[in-house]
Amino acid sequence: MAIQKVLLVDDSKTELHHLSEILLKRGYQVRTAENGDEAMRRLNEEKPDLILMDVVMPGQNGFQLTRAITRDPRFADVPVIMCTSKNQETDKVWGMRQGARDYIVKPVNADELVAKIKAFD
Repeated sequence: MAIQKVLLVDDSKTELHHLSEILLKRGYQVRTAENGDEAMRRLNEEKPDLILMDVVMPGQNGFQLTRAITRDPRFADVPVIMCTSKNQETDKVWGMRQGARDYIVKPVNADELVAKIKAFD
């Protein structure tokens, strides 16, 4: 299944804009959410093909949200890529244990991001 619809979850409007621009230029449909509650609303409105998830957010953090999404039978098949400034190996391992399928560190390299997304096509 080709990835077309991407849900970006990040509390930074700057990051949302930057990542949206990268993806839109490459033909992806992008929806955004600035926190866990908004992300769950977006998921319930329309199931994305992939989720790009920030970690550090107010309220529910990206690790908790990833765990909730990947354990929900409705969304278990949607790959989550953690997209965060947390660059420690322990963070990556923890993200993967929460159900993330990949991990990319900010600042994001556009080509690396697209390659990681295409790996799920």
